[in-house]
Amino acid sequence: QVQLVESGGGLVQPGGSLRLSCAGSGSIFSIYALAWYRQAPGEQRELVADIRSSGRTNYADSVKGRFTISRDNAKNTVYLQMNSLKPEDTAVYYCNAGGYYIGDNYRPGYYWGQGTQVTVSS
Repeated sequence: QVQLVESGGGLVQPGGSLRLSCAGSGSIFSIYALAWYRQAPGEQRELVADIRSSGRTNYADSVKGRFTISRDNAKNTVYLQMNSLKPEDTAVYYCNAGGYYIGDNYRPGYYWGQGTQVTVSS
């Protein structure tokens, strides 16, 4: 069983930055592929970024060049550094663990965090 707890969300002005963290339990966390998703009101949950156990990363086109996903296996934590934030980045952000790949496309695993709200507004 893996439990995921996100933190770091909040209110930020357009152009600002936030760093989200997702701490996982379980000694096998380091072998999992990990990902960040987001869901805006009235919208479907969408994949933002994913990272393999090897460290290879993928990003949604809408966040490329602005967001960076990283992981610290010693701390069982995955991060999402978000820069140059835009109002359209407003959403609840969720981390996911244990997914798999079809080609380069990440498919979510069973484990989800509870979500953290990110609001970008002036």
